[in-house]
Amino acid sequence: MKKVFFILLASFMPFISLASEKGLDQKIDEAFKPISDFISGIIFFEVFGAPFVLVLLVFSALFFTLYFGFPNFRYFGKAINVVRGKYDHVDHPSSGNQDLAVDGDIKDTIKDESKEGEVTHFQALATAVSGTVGNGNIAGVALAIALGGPGATFWMIICGLLGMSSKFVECTLGVQYRDIDKDGTVYGGPMYYLSRGLKEKGFATLGKITAVLFAIFCIGGSFGGGNAAQSNQATIVLKDLMGLSSTSAGAVIGVILALIIGVIIIGGIKRIASVTEKVVPFMAVMYLIACLYIILTNFSFIDDAFSLIFSEAFNPKAIGVGGVIGVLLVGFKRAAFSNEAGAGSASIAHSAVKTKYSASEGLVALLEPFIDTVVICTMTALVIIIFNFGGESGKQQFQYGKVEVQEEFQGVAINGEILKVENDTINYNELLIPKEKKGYLIPVSESKDTLYTASNYATINGLHFKKEGKEYIIGGEKHKNFKGKVMIDGKLYEGAGITTQAFAEYIPFSKWFLTIAVVLFAVSTMISWSYYGLQSWKYLFGRGKGADMAYKLLFLLFVVIGASASMSSIWDFSDAMIFAMVFPNMIGLFFLFPVVKKQLSRYLEAIRSSKEPNDK
Repeated sequence: MKKVFFILLASFMPFISLASEKGLDQKIDEAFKPISDFISGIIFFEVFGAPFVLVLLVFSALFFTLYFGFPNFRYFGKAINVVRGKYDHVDHPSSGNQDLAVDGDIKDTIKDESKEGEVTHFQALATAVSGTVGNGNIAGVALAIALGGPGATFWMIICGLLGMSSKFVECTLGVQYRDIDKDGTVYGGPMYYLSRGLKEKGFATLGKITAVLFAIFCIGGSFGGGNAAQSNQATIVLKDLMGLSSTSAGAVIGVILALIIGVIIIGGIKRIASVTEKVVPFMAVMYLIACLYIILTNFSFIDDAFSLIFSEAFNPKAIGVGGVIGVLLVGFKRAAFSNEAGAGSASIAHSAVKTKYSASEGLVALLEPFIDTVVICTMTALVIIIFNFGGESGKQQFQYGKVEVQEEFQGVAINGEILKVENDTINYNELLIPKEKKGYLIPVSESKDTLYTASNYATINGLHFKKEGKEYIIGGEKHKNFKGKVMIDGKLYEGAGITTQAFAEYIPFSKWFLTIAVVLFAVSTMISWSYYGLQSWKYLFGRGKGADMAYKLLFLLFVVIGASASMSSIWDFSDAMIFAMVFPNMIGLFFLFPVVKKQLSRYLEAIRSSKEPNDK
């Protein structure tokens, strides 16, 4: 382990040395943003005013919901029973079972699948949930509300409910077509059900092409949404907590996070699962308790909050979202990013489960969007909306939808204070200062004079801030883009920072708690996604140790990039990579969903025919 640590440390020494340079974070952001904008522009192409990938995602989820007879509701209780072990006697019989040679199972993986796999149902669920329950819930929800207002919450819930059906289909296929190595290591996910499943259907070439495309996009997703977006939010809350304003603080935090992540991911899925099954439930429960405390102590606002959620879902008042369609797209986009239903990533983790019935894990998987989006995302949204009611004062904390910037105004700003101009003369510290040709020459010391002009300052949401070119100096930080940001008490916040402020309003020392939660959620998501990306990397480049190390070093590099770059650049890139996975994955789902129905019937029949006492 010490050897691994020193290898990782040596790999990141260049970043540590560069961190002393002025503006390193900004340099990294400027280099990364064009890449992010280019990829985002390709993936989110629009059809009739809406991104096609979102339309595809929503309508496919609706189709699977109808085709399988609303599995998100019908099998919810059964899914819980599978996780708690009620049907273990069906899933893991004591003797070998030869019926695996039928019903479409792959011939080279049908040994006795009850003895194959690496993790339990609960561990697979915890690993997959750790890849979804993270900063998409804390930062993503805040981003959705900042952009689309409270109405975005309604569409997030709808997307979560529909996504349960998509997750059921893709995770059943993940187990059904998985590959088990001679040493017992499991390899699964869309790469395998695309290549093997489509080959069964007579479309071998299409299967190979889509499998390769998915693997490429999944690697990109592991670098983006599963990595950079997480380290980005962890860095934001850490900088805020510790009051760090250094232009290289992000890079330094990124290096530290990369070292921590590197030590964990070396161990593979078993170590990842052992970490996530402890960290995720603990942090999720603690986070939910904190949310419940805020919600219940402000019980009188709950009906107002839900009323706002439902009314603004269809009549949004947020500035600049583009009406109902705009707020709908904001909600769906953030929910899909958070729960990843339809993207196929979670099936990689679920494929490692110990089971002989693929549909058993599909049922377990449908719980993920419910936990992630319907429960945790909604509770986060309620906390933020209640916070913005302003408590007893009724003063709105921030404006939904847009930060308003006024470039020119009447008066002269000196040290952030707007002074009235009368007859080309201003009163400054009881001195009447006449106007010079280009401004007002103010004596600030015996040795230095400063020329002040109105163009040096701008008004943002009614408050005055210094301006340098196209950048605004707010709270000692430079800002160009106000997308997804809100202003609270004269300071700009975004993502997890908004949620932190909401918690701090009601819970003493909650900033510490939420910072820890954000960091741990980020770490758990990153280590889960490192497994997803590595599996895709192995599919493309083989299963050697050298290839593994190359991927892990690239993965850790994006930890640093995510911590250094701006939120807008990182999240645009992350969204693009996550949603790119939808295109090849959906091809597999629409070709193979009849296989899922057959396997579901097989599993349900096995449960019905079981004579075990604990199933009575």
